Amino acid sequence: MVQMIAMIKPFRARAVLAALESVEILGGTVQEVMGYGRQKNRLHRYLGSEYNASYLPKVQITLFLPDHEVQAAIRAIVGHARTGRMGDGKIVILPCLDEHACW
Repeated sequence: MVQMIAMIKPFRARAVLAALESVEILGGTVQEVMGYGRQKNRLHRYLGSEYNASYLPKVQITLFLPDHEVQAAIRAIVGHARTGRMGDGKIVILPCLDEHACW
């Protein structure tokens, strides 16, 4: 069993969650989070004025999966979250040594 954490752009969250319906998921959560990385200190425009966005909104999806479903989940997330631009997100996979302690 593994814990998979995916951080993606908010406007791609529905498509990713719909794609994950075909994967055997034992449990999980979805959270709105703020991300910080290579996109830092970019100037953005909103209603004609510029602002500095050090932290950008992201959606964090945490899943608990059996080992044999990891590749299918990665394909689903990458296939529906990727836009080809900086800040598409990250996927972190952590092993669960004790299944009962993980979920």
